[in-house]
Amino acid sequence: MRKSIITMSIVTVAFFASCGGEKKEENAETQAAAESTDEGGAPAYDAKRGEGKHTEETLALTASLNPEMATKGETVSGVKCFSCHKATDEKLVGPGWKGVTARRTAPWIMNFITNPDPMIDKDPEAQAMLEICLVRMPNQSLTDDDAREILEYMRKNDGVK
Repeated sequence: MRKSIITMSIVTVAFFASCGGEKKEENAETQAAAESTDEGGAPAYDAKRGEGKHTEETLALTASLNPEMATKGETVSGVKCFSCHKATDEKLVGPGWKGVTARRTAPWIMNFITNPDPMIDKDPEAQAMLEICLVRMPNQSLTDDDAREILEYMRKNDGVK
């Protein structure tokens, strides 16, 4: 009698353990799918890339700086950006740019400067900056080329050679 109780206990434990394992695996798959899509089935927001069309692949940054692009980016920044930003770490209206390429990925920067409104609406980092700066970054209607040149200037400002 005692052997049958022990055997039944082992079978019961094994049964519940195996059911629980399948449930955990299913939950992990469901959670991974939920994290990769939003409620409407669209891809979930990627905080490292931001909201927009720019990705690591589309930017294809090189390790070395493009001096010509950086010079053009400095000129565009002087017209479009430096009324609110400084090249130092000092906040003016918006945050200073020093170190920005270390804090943010290149796609995030490109998507933010070409697409600020959706980024501010969705990105926790952009929302945190808004709380500090209290002024929403306006859309400067930059071309992709202008934005890429500004990014290259930011890289130069951060010491990329």
